[in-house]
Amino acid sequence: MSVSEQNVAVNAGAPPAKAQEPAKKAEPPRGTIAEWTVTILLLLFGTTTLVQAFVIPTGSMEDTLLIGDHLLVDKLAYAPAGPISRYLLPYQQVKRGDIIVFRYPVDIQQTFVKRVIGIPGDRIRIVNKQVFLNGKPLEEPYKYHKTDYIDSYRDNFPGEPNVRLYEQAREMLENHVVNGEVVVPPGHYFALGDNRDSSLDSRYWGFVPRENIIGKPLIIYWSYETVTERLVGSTIGFDHLLDLVQNFFTKTRWRRTFKLIRAHAIADP
Repeated sequence: MSVSEQNVAVNAGAPPAKAQEPAKKAEPPRGTIAEWTVTILLLLFGTTTLVQAFVIPTGSMEDTLLIGDHLLVDKLAYAPAGPISRYLLPYQQVKRGDIIVFRYPVDIQQTFVKRVIGIPGDRIRIVNKQVFLNGKPLEEPYKYHKTDYIDSYRDNFPGEPNVRLYEQAREMLENHVVNGEVVVPPGHYFALGDNRDSSLDSRYWGFVPRENIIGKPLIIYWSYETVTERLVGSTIGFDHLLDLVQNFFTKTRWRRTFKLIRAHAIADP
């Protein structure tokens, strides 16, 4: 579920409980000056066609993105380049390590945010929480493990599911596993949450289709300390409004305001 801010919200997602039913080389990142230039242009001239505001309601991308972070998302970043615009606008390919905003494959009315781990052709497996990309252990300074125990499916993937998976994930396990590794098909991406032990991600619902990707978050323009329950509804509740009035200055995370959101380049193993 998600709450809208300017019509849409980012739902970071948490994994289903065991009792639940399914409901090349990486390019170097753009420099700070270039990022700020694009951000300022979007702020000055952008509309919902160019940039859109989203709010993070769950903790699956902690500690990179927190509950209550309000983001501006660049919708041009991955847009198809035209014959002229390809030379004027900073279009780019989706890369490993990018944080993406996309329509949830199970329900495209919802919008999720995750990090791209695998691009088409990549081979992925997880052994005791360690991700292996194309046969080599992946160094992930952005990820967090907030539980000590090993889950037989979550932390050893792809394995025998111990939860009821969504249809897309079942199809992934049936048709895209080779020699104990998930192979990402053309036109799709494998995405995980940075809060690796509490994320509803590709392990549970399969690949992200390219056409589902909306854009990439650019900046946290406001961050407010709150709880998921106040952000997952069709409208803003009275209790949340009252909390804002009473605690705006004390609960605003001023240090996160105007913080740029950076990808972490993952080189071709």
